[in-house]
Amino acid sequence: MNRSSKETRVVLAIASGGGHWDELLQLRGAFQDTTVHYATTLPGLADRAGIRAHVIPDCNRKQPLRALRCAFALTALLVIVQPTVVVTTGALPGLLAIAIARKMGVRTVWIDSVANADEMSLAGQKARRHADLWLTQWPAIAQQTGATYSGAVL
Repeated sequence: MNRSSKETRVVLAIASGGGHWDELLQLRGAFQDTTVHYATTLPGLADRAGIRAHVIPDCNRKQPLRALRCAFALTALLVIVQPTVVVTTGALPGLLAIAIARKMGVRTVWIDSVANADEMSLAGQKARRHADLWLTQWPAIAQQTGATYSGAVL
């Protein structure tokens, strides 16, 4: 699935609705000179931002069947999009995306939500083993966890 460095990078940027999506949209400037495919869990969110996005099933840790359905949808999306990198701000759908993408040889980036000021989110903790770049938006969390701090999105 990896493309040569001379080809345009293809980014799959994925986030659950709400604050995760808002933070992901703040990163749009970082995706210049790339082909970006957005994915989110709520229909209509992308329309409000004036962009197109794939809609994937939402899930959480208390709904294992929905998580399985989401994982299948994400696998299909990854095969279709063939990204060179997957970037997510969470939550569980983003974690599933980077876990699957990593197994497919795709580079992955996890950015934990700025809302998690006291500790890394549960999904963020799990993302550590699947992310090529594991980021927090709080310096103290970086010191506690070993995550990389490169500033805040918001």
